[in-house]
Amino acid sequence: MADYHDDLRLAHVLADAADAATMDRFQALDLKVETKPDMTPVSEADKAAEELIRGQLQRARPRDAILGEEYGVEGSGPRRWVIDPIDGTKNYVRGVPVWATLIALMEAGETGFQPVVGVVSAPALGRRWWAAKGLGAYTGRSLASATRLGVSQVSSLEDASFAYSSLSGWEEQGRLDGFLDLTRACWRTRAYGDFWPYMMVAEGSVDICAEPELSLWDMAAVAIVVQEAGGTYTGLDGRHGPHSGNAAASNGLLHGELLSYLNQESPEA
Repeated sequence: MADYHDDLRLAHVLADAADAATMDRFQALDLKVETKPDMTPVSEADKAAEELIRGQLQRARPRDAILGEEYGVEGSGPRRWVIDPIDGTKNYVRGVPVWATLIALMEAGETGFQPVVGVVSAPALGRRWWAAKGLGAYTGRSLASATRLGVSQVSSLEDASFAYSSLSGWEEQGRLDGFLDLTRACWRTRAYGDFWPYMMVAEGSVDICAEPELSLWDMAAVAIVVQEAGGTYTGLDGRHGPHSGNAAASNGLLHGELLSYLNQESPEA
């Protein structure tokens, strides 16, 4: 098995640099925010953080490709770093502390590119999570000060906590009825949003979560953390990994039921 210790250490260095840049502009009164063609916001901090990470990667891993939300793909080859400089930009620009920098390394294999290293750093929450293939998943302040993560053992939906982002996407896809049925079947539901529910699944504080529409940079880092914590991460189609344009994550015990509910077709669909 490949040794990803050096890549993981580099990902932490990248996250440290990004944290300093994003926190410096968080809640700044003169923060510049633009609207992208897809009508989502992008701040100067998003761009600066991605530029910073790209610059360090070009020096430290010049042969690796890079895919980032703000500046697209650069390079090619069997290794690709995937970056979301600020996951939760809408929170960031409103001063809500629930946002994170997502950094993943993906490698080509028999099933296509799959994440092998992931760091999720949420400096405004004072939290960081990370994982590498075969090395487990952890949370803490640093590699030297960390607690290993493990998913819950909840095996019944009536005892399960379900986290999600919003209702609109489920309705647009004709999945709202199944989504609502799932919320009724669960013990507890909360709309935490963005990266956070997946980290809660990895920690065992939430049992299932799902989102109807996502990009690769939203998913690559969180997928490996969930998987290395003992959980299951798929698309709504059941395909393993971050390639389906949407996501379902669980402790593994509830994954079949999670997908079954969310794939119910609404009468009007």
